Amino acid sequence: MNDWTTDTQPGLLRIAAATTATPDIDASERAWCDYLGHRVVERGTVPAALAASWEAPASAGAPMVTLVPEGESDVFVRLVQTPAPRGYRPLTTFGWNAFEIIVDDVYALADRLADSPFEIIGPPKPLQFMPSIVAMQVRGPANECLYFTMESGDRDTSILPPPAGFVGRTFIVVMAGWDFNALLRWYVDKFQLRERPVRQSKVAVIQAAQGLDPEQTIELSAIGMRQRGNLIELDAYPTGAGFPAGPRPTIAGHLPPGNAIASFEVESIAPFADAAIWPPARRDEIVYGGRRTCVLRGPAGELVELIEAD
Repeated sequence: MNDWTTDTQPGLLRIAAATTATPDIDASERAWCDYLGHRVVERGTVPAALAASWEAPASAGAPMVTLVPEGESDVFVRLVQTPAPRGYRPLTTFGWNAFEIIVDDVYALADRLADSPFEIIGPPKPLQFMPSIVAMQVRGPANECLYFTMESGDRDTSILPPPAGFVGRTFIVVMAGWDFNALLRWYVDKFQLRERPVRQSKVAVIQAAQGLDPEQTIELSAIGMRQRGNLIELDAYPTGAGFPAGPRPTIAGHLPPGNAIASFEVESIAPFADAAIWPPARRDEIVYGGRRTCVLRGPAGELVELIEAD
């Protein structure tokens, strides 16, 4: 289904890593490895310069583990030990709210996760407008929200990337803010992402998390990067009297809890260097592989990490 409304050469090439801030890194590592089939490719601690680039100086020295999914070698999941603030509930605050992962068989995965640290908050269900695509939603042990998605039809012609294993790579990151147009314009104007129609949609897991009326809709759309199937979903949470959505509680100096950072490849850091939290630098950790990187603050306070492709 090709429903692009604009045709550009996107400045974001693909999702390179998704970072979860966890209060118990050992428990998170076990869950991701034992139930999602990921493997550890690097262990260490957060260098002070990297923590500064995230505007999270208190993360310096924190344990950090980097994983890859089955069949992949250069798309990462990163876990960073971070104390949990009081009052955080997934899918109720602004920033990165979910990482969406391609899988081979979402129904089989649901069976695997039935007795696991991953709580299924939305069982497998075909998408309303693309019923061959089936998705489920879970809450992980670090209060991270994950969407697992499969193509049940023709994978050669699907808009989704093919899975390299039973549980594959992150291919969508989900951003929430209070002003949809501000989100759209920031990402599209800065990175020339391809646009899709904007919809008023009922999203059951968000309605449940925020205690919304079953008829309450949210404004959302998905915007495209250069590599097939790599998208950012933008969600506008309703705000004001009677609505609970608001800024994410974060302990000063630390990463935001749960879904903390989305990392993207770009051809060059140069166009974004002036807006970076910290001057661009080459980093040797496996996520970067000696390439230059910097981090921007997005319109809802989210951390947007950029990594040069070469």
